[in-house]
Amino acid sequence: MSPRARKASDEEIFAAALRAMSRSGPAQLTLGEIAAEAGLTPAALVQRFGSKRKLLLALAEKSADAPTAMFAEMRAAHGSALAALREYARCMAGMGSTPGALAHNLAYLQIDLTDPDFHRHTRAMAVATGNALRELLEAAVAAGELARGTDTAALARLVQTILSGSLISWAFMRDGTAEEWVLDDLEAALRPHVREADERAGVGQYGRAPGRRQAARNSGKPRVRKPR
Repeated sequence: MSPRARKASDEEIFAAALRAMSRSGPAQLTLGEIAAEAGLTPAALVQRFGSKRKLLLALAEKSADAPTAMFAEMRAAHGSALAALREYARCMAGMGSTPGALAHNLAYLQIDLTDPDFHRHTRAMAVATGNALRELLEAAVAAGELARGTDTAALARLVQTILSGSLISWAFMRDGTAEEWVLDDLEAALRPHVREADERAGVGQYGRAPGRRQAARNSGKPRVRKPR
């Protein structure tokens, strides 16, 4: 008697798809690769989703609802709203674990922007992310982490734009890690809104010293990379 085929939840399959997508671009990705990553057969994925496109669309629909729960988990795990925001920045930086991984993500983004079916979910996720960012910033204002009167709507839009653009800049420069680069840019965006007491103490956002690029700007000296 042959062993029964392994069953997997949609969440497990989506997680496997994301891992496969980090290694392969849209043209190279196959149902076989996703199935192997999930420990299933390609036929099992065809039976459940119908095609690679339909599987990726189901993943996009699932991802559109993800920001609300994700930000709630981050807020619960951190006592500080800005610490939760920093954790989100780290998650964003994870898309650029390597320049190749970022290139694959950008290739999928092309589909998200040009295919109406995918774009509908991409826009919904962006809107949910913007709302969640604003809620975090409002909590930071209420807790005294950011100055009163901070325009949280404008700052949320700025942060969302910076975190996306920062990854592209890092891929161009490749100075340090993507995480260091993204966190430096986030701190620069938040610094004008940090309470005056923190500024007078010379402490960077999140209770840490200014990032490497900011330290170089403050010293007025260009950063010299050590030979490898």
